[in-house]
Amino acid sequence: MDKLTLANNINSVTKYCHDLASSAGWWSNLATGESLIGKRNRPEMLMLVVSEIAEAMEGLRKDKMDDHLPDRKMEEVELADACIRIFDYAFAHGYDLGGAIAEKLEYNSNRADHKIENRRKEHGKKF
Repeated sequence: MDKLTLANNINSVTKYCHDLASSAGWWSNLATGESLIGKRNRPEMLMLVVSEIAEAMEGLRKDKMDDHLPDRKMEEVELADACIRIFDYAFAHGYDLGGAIAEKLEYNSNRADHKIENRRKEHGKKF
């Protein structure tokens, strides 16, 4: 897949996640209907992503199936929740997350410390 198609696909998902969150009222004051774009607590929102990752870890640690999607592992569903929160956040703040991901993947593919021959060296990156 070329870089532009990847970026556009990801950005479509970010918009979709944000549209769903907006239609559920997460981006408006429920009492007044006032938009909360640019007014929500950004550090708190980022920590909500972290909480989804922590829940994924708990699901992995306990080898649990998800409560809401019982045919899926909790780890998988909580990772999905983290992505949904990230995509919603990115769109709400005007980020070109798709472009950033495409560029970062390309950058990483050319990094010397990401080449397998360098990773195999004594002090190479292992993880």
